[in-house]
Amino acid sequence: MSILFFDDASRESLLPLSFTRPVADFRIGILTIAEKWAKRLSATRYSFVTEEYLQEKFPKKVSAENVFINGSICPDEELEKSIKSLQVGEALVSNSLLIAVKLSEKEAQSFNYSDFSSYKSIAYAGSFIKITYPEDLFSLNDAELRKDFNLLTTGRTSAKISASNTILGNNFFAEEGASAECATFNTLEGPIYLAKNSQVWEGSHIRGSFALGEHSQVKMGGKIYGATTIGPHCRVGGEVNNSILFAYSSKGHEGFLGNSVLGEWCNLGADTNNSNLKNNFSKVKIWDYSIQDNTNTGLTSCGLIMGDHSKAGINTMFNTGTVVGVGANIFGGGFPQKHIHSFTWGGVNSTETYSLDKFHESAEKWMSIRNVQYTEEDKTCMNTIFQQSNQ
Repeated sequence: MSILFFDDASRESLLPLSFTRPVADFRIGILTIAEKWAKRLSATRYSFVTEEYLQEKFPKKVSAENVFINGSICPDEELEKSIKSLQVGEALVSNSLLIAVKLSEKEAQSFNYSDFSSYKSIAYAGSFIKITYPEDLFSLNDAELRKDFNLLTTGRTSAKISASNTILGNNFFAEEGASAECATFNTLEGPIYLAKNSQVWEGSHIRGSFALGEHSQVKMGGKIYGATTIGPHCRVGGEVNNSILFAYSSKGHEGFLGNSVLGEWCNLGADTNNSNLKNNFSKVKIWDYSIQDNTNTGLTSCGLIMGDHSKAGINTMFNTGTVVGVGANIFGGGFPQKHIHSFTWGGVNSTETYSLDKFHESAEKWMSIRNVQYTEEDKTCMNTIFQQSNQ
């Protein structure tokens, strides 16, 4: 049986993070949404139904029996049970929202998430977590961190770490190969999870809930507040609060990052800061790609949303509720615009469109430092995003 994750209409409101990946490939909690489902359903492989230009990098694979799952919905025990009980031709539905459907190979070829009238609807009355806007990621991260922590650690024993550390509470778990020295871990407010080969350097103070991905580091003197997720192959320093870094991104120096989400291959220069709270405590508005206008998040705390391969030079200041697209390079004094288009080069005083050839060259060099190949599929995706951004 094949598991396929489909993007629904929330894909548009989740831009710029969904420019470069299916929604189920978003990280929230410890795992990506797809990884959560795969673990719960004991699936060794899965695939995606997404935008055409992303489909080559994230191919669709069908078999004799197929379960299509809404990629914006995070799993839990009740959803898991309901999906496992589906028969071919049955769809799990909440009001007018398709959660999942089980289809034969023939039906799978013509699947369309917006038209499921031909399937037998099974009403789902329970509640669940659905990611619709970028700010949902950090807002709901604490709940997902706790669920993932239980999913990954129940019935297991943490690896031992150095006695030079101080651990408060009992909700600490380190995978084999994780290391820490002279750090404090406070799990009284939420669990802390260190993935294999992750490192916490001397003098760091971490409060749960918190997850540190494989091969990632918290640098010396790091101050990390819950609910924060540092994905695989990332490096962080300074002060971080209630934020998510997907993977391969760096905030390696002093400066504040709060109520924010960074995609992959992002970098914040030394002493870069973002505001996450307005002086008058009013609700924060941010750019919504689905309506091409600002929308009210309903939140008083909302920081920076940054798409893949975007960078900020030293001492960059991001205002409350700033949204940065894909492949942007921001530098200079003062506060830049609150909505920075993809492939923008510059800052407050002037901006221009980043040369696509120079972007490809830079991305290839940046990724090679981490021994990751910048593939033709990556290049094709970026070409399409560039074209869409400059129409």
